[in-house]
Amino acid sequence: MRIGILGLGRIGAFHAETLSGLPAVDSLVVTDPFADAAKAAAERFGAEVVDSPEALLAAGVDGIVVAAATDAHPALILAGVEAGVPVFCEKPVARTMAEGVEVLEAVRGSDVPVQIGYNRRFDAGFVNARAAVLGGELGTLHTVRSTTLDPAPPPAAYIAASGGIFRDCSVHDFDIIRWVTGREVTEVYAVGGNRGADFIRDAGDADTTGTVLTLDDGTLAVVSNSRHNGRGYDVRMEIHGFQDSIAVGLEDKLPLRSVEPGTTFPTGTPHDFFMDRFTDAYRAELTAFTEVVAGSRPSPCTIEDALEAGWIADACTRSLHEHRPVTIDEVRQA
Repeated sequence: MRIGILGLGRIGAFHAETLSGLPAVDSLVVTDPFADAAKAAAERFGAEVVDSPEALLAAGVDGIVVAAATDAHPALILAGVEAGVPVFCEKPVARTMAEGVEVLEAVRGSDVPVQIGYNRRFDAGFVNARAAVLGGELGTLHTVRSTTLDPAPPPAAYIAASGGIFRDCSVHDFDIIRWVTGREVTEVYAVGGNRGADFIRDAGDADTTGTVLTLDDGTLAVVSNSRHNGRGYDVRMEIHGFQDSIAVGLEDKLPLRSVEPGTTFPTGTPHDFFMDRFTDAYRAELTAFTEVVAGSRPSPCTIEDALEAGWIADACTRSLHEHRPVTIDEVRQA
């Protein structure tokens, strides 16, 4: 099949590399406002370069991958759907929830599939955890712990436009908690602090946060996030039930050092970047998209799914700023 890529920054170029290695993909068509980025992709992957999204959609593509700036996501999703071309779009659907809801309403009733990029759904550990939970291996759940710690903060310009740590970083934890447990979040309580880069505080954001989520069956989920983790990129989940407990990310490249006498685990070089930690997951995610394009499976992460994670992020942002518990219904109705 022929896949178009809109946006060739860090993640777009990474997707181009991944797609070029998939057996189902015969050719790539790319476009980017920066001609040098498009030219580099053409030279590296043998891609065809066009000068606009409109030209890309007219180039006979079977599916499109949207890796452009967030502000462009709504228009590009809608353009793909209106052209009858399946869409993969990196999260978020839009910069604000109001815009995201508008996109959802605009595509409602269309049979053109849209897949939103939440790559943890395709990581082998999280896939196994979901199977264990839904298969009843753990019994009734009581506690979930989800962690995302970045080795260093992104640039100040990125922080200023990110929408905050809950919408940019924690939202991956929120999505994967919903997916692994099969439950919905009803209420959140979030706290945060600033012990590092001044530009994060100046942007009105926190660099380290802790959140308690109450799920609709009474399970508690505790989410820990930080922009500062000198040992590496740390993504983990623990799931505790009355019959058993399991962990995702408890492997040799875990960026954590034990001080227990005689303990050598973990011995591997710690993960230091999200592309390192989730290389296989990204490949599985885009392989799934080729199956969506081929019509052999439905979207594994819909716009509705992405918006549910977004509502949780909005509730956490409000909770942090107002120092109180916030229900999901409260932000959904605002």
